[in-house]
Amino acid sequence: MKFAMMLVLGALALGSAARADQPGPDWMPMEQVKTKVLAAGYSEVTKLEADDGQWEGEGVKNGQKMEFHADPKTGAIVREKPDK
Repeated sequence: MKFAMMLVLGALALGSAARADQPGPDWMPMEQVKTKVLAAGYSEVTKLEADDGQWEGEGVKNGQKMEFHADPKTGAIVREKPDK
């Protein structure tokens, strides 16, 4: 019985994690976020996805590969660092 309960709880946890990685209904659309990131100095965006309640991506800025996080509602970059 405990094993079955653990399987059910595990499946629910995995299902919740999968749903958490989807853009929210009030999020800025992905294409608009890409436009904002490019306007912020990136020459290209190579990856952009919803993760942990924000947009996370990778791109090139000033010739350097970068990782960035963008606000889900405004598309503004809230954190960036060199991609190693």
